[in-house]
Amino acid sequence: MGARARGSGGGPDTPRVLRTSDVARATGWSVQQVRDLEALGVLPPAGRSSNGYRTFGDEHVLALRAYRGLATAVGPVVARAVLRDVRTLPLPDAAARVGALHVTLARERDEALVARRALLAIRAEGGPTGEAGPDEGSPSVNVPAGAAGDEDDVLTITGLAAALGVRASTLRHWEREGLVAPERVATRAGTHGARAYPPAAVREARITAALRSAGYPVPAVRETIAALRRLDDVAPTLAALDARLDAIARRTVALLAAGSDVARLLTGATEPSG
Repeated sequence: MGARARGSGGGPDTPRVLRTSDVARATGWSVQQVRDLEALGVLPPAGRSSNGYRTFGDEHVLALRAYRGLATAVGPVVARAVLRDVRTLPLPDAAARVGALHVTLARERDEALVARRALLAIRAEGGPTGEAGPDEGSPSVNVPAGAAGDEDDVLTITGLAAALGVRASTLRHWEREGLVAPERVATRAGTHGARAYPPAAVREARITAALRSAGYPVPAVRETIAALRRLDDVAPTLAALDARLDAIARRTVALLAAGSDVARLLTGATEPSG
């Protein structure tokens, strides 16, 4: 990595002893950032030399390189937690913790694709700007059975919540905000009973879930849902979803790049490669 060890002595198999400045040069962080990230738990605790200066090793270089990619992929808070877990959990649990990050990104991508395909399909059904047909090139999205919004599908609030991975209370909140419009099943007494979600409501709920997970505030989601109900043009939302898919792709690449360093941390192979 270009860092020069000081006072390591011994043969080629002797672990390197690195100064803070060595680690900073090797990883692209500043000296102060190295100290701060050690304090935050990103790094294993540094050693101390006889004169009181911090001493580091190759495992610290690996941890900082891994942190850069993880922070880009999943954010600094999650990245710090993952690196702490990698050091403390048994190997099967630590590996599962890292694997879950890929699952999270894949789910975010699926949510954005579901919303995008639904927007295109609705626009193609008869909106004033519906000249663009369904996006035949978009990858298909696997959805839970009974949650795709087929013509005969009417879901309960429990079923829809499970399919979307949200709480039933979240669906009720979306209903109050005008984002989803379920039907009410009439009871024998003639009063309105349980909520029922026909395909149109399921579609709105899926779009809402995707936009909310993308960080859209409720008023912006409400505007999109209202545009869908009017069959107005939804090009701005489609552009935003395309931008989100691009961002998820970049985050996935960053996670893959960090994977090699994380794997070496997991297995104790701390000598940096390259």
